[in-house]
Amino acid sequence: MEGDWGSGEGQLRLDDPEEWDAAFERGEAGLGTAVIGLALHCSLAEVSPRIVMAMRLPDAGQRGFAFTAVGHAARLNGELSPELYAALRAEGPGGIAEHPNRDTLTFVPFRKLPPWFKRRWVYVAVRDKLQSWWLRCAYAVEDARRAVRGRS
Repeated sequence: MEGDWGSGEGQLRLDDPEEWDAAFERGEAGLGTAVIGLALHCSLAEVSPRIVMAMRLPDAGQRGFAFTAVGHAARLNGELSPELYAALRAEGPGGIAEHPNRDTLTFVPFRKLPPWFKRRWVYVAVRDKLQSWWLRCAYAVEDARRAVRGRS
């Protein structure tokens, strides 16, 4: 990448893990953004430790981009590394990890998930189904109410 760390130009095109490491050592801004580029262009083995490092950055926005990189890694690879699963588990459900958790549940086959994530998958599937039924019932009641009011 011939990008500019000061302006952030070209960070999503980053494809050199060593360049990210050097920028990390220098304390550059935009490391979370750049780790998304790594997730898009590098192997899971190369990018996983760097994503975990970016998840610990002091800037909340850049940490958020690191979690976005987890979602991209799950989508592109159909799996995550044990260290990424551990980082997601440590973060817990919801909050900054909500979208990467859902991306993982969407793009990683059930058989490849660790046992704790399989339980999470079952919980999310049941919760979503119950919420769907609840909304269908609420819409049916509202439709019935409108129909009765229309006849009066």
